[in-house]
Amino acid sequence: MAITASMVKELREMTGAGMMDCKKALNETNGDMDAAVEFLRKNGQAKAEKKAGRIAAEGLCRVAVDGNAAAVVEVNSETDFVAKNAEFQEFVENVASQAVKSDAADVDAFLAEAWIADGSMTVKDALIAKVAKIGENLSIRRFKKVVATEGCVVTYVHGGGRIGVIVEAKTDVVNDAVKAAMSNVAMQVAALSPKYVSDADVDAEFLAHEKEIILAQIMNDPKESSKPQKVIDGMVAGRLKKELKEICLMDQIYVKAEDGKQTVAQYVAQVAKETGAAFSIKSIVRFETGEGLEKKEENFAEEVAKQMGL
Repeated sequence: MAITASMVKELREMTGAGMMDCKKALNETNGDMDAAVEFLRKNGQAKAEKKAGRIAAEGLCRVAVDGNAAAVVEVNSETDFVAKNAEFQEFVENVASQAVKSDAADVDAFLAEAWIADGSMTVKDALIAKVAKIGENLSIRRFKKVVATEGCVVTYVHGGGRIGVIVEAKTDVVNDAVKAAMSNVAMQVAALSPKYVSDADVDAEFLAHEKEIILAQIMNDPKESSKPQKVIDGMVAGRLKKELKEICLMDQIYVKAEDGKQTVAQYVAQVAKETGAAFSIKSIVRFETGEGLEKKEENFAEEVAKQMGL
């Protein structure tokens, strides 16, 4: 079958692949458009696999809301340049839209789902196709979906996608004042990165670990280790309490407090009183792009020299 320019153009528009790649795919499949798309996907997968070992620690966080459900996702790229690319950003938006409708328990199950933007492929297929087109290793690293059963959710994105936050409230009143307060709390979460809503949420294993570290610090100081055990126990408790005030949202000083003393718990109580609502913060989620990932150190001069064979 003769391969025409219009066929190549159509395949390119469908897949985003290069002109010569599209022509080759059509020749290999005797002009069968569906088979050519599949050929390019397979070729794209081969390219993606070659890039899979490269570090992807840049990228974006995005959020999506659907009624009382919200989702936050982190999709990584190798470079900040790609993270600013409009096509990559649109892809991350689509991943967030997929996540808010998903019931997947983990990333593997999420990747196996049908891609909502194109039901003929899975989420993994869509990712592979994007890797092939953009030319960098991309990774859907994580997602979290929150469904409010006793109130509502509010989302917040900071720094153009560097940080994504979900705040879930338990409330019998949902109005602009309550949502504005939740947005303020979401900004607090983004800025001060609490790990827990309150000290009641802190697990026993974490407490035991932190006590062990604090005690070791005390015992390694000759002046403090010589004190009576009762005093040492009090020091451990005091330092742990101070630490919990930094990592528990309700105990943090509210960033917008006019007196510099009001805690988030006091701010939430104030809003509850002003709105007449049984209002409390139930859960928080905070994603930061590249959090905990090793970032590649770039040496531009070395890269140029390598490419020139020097």
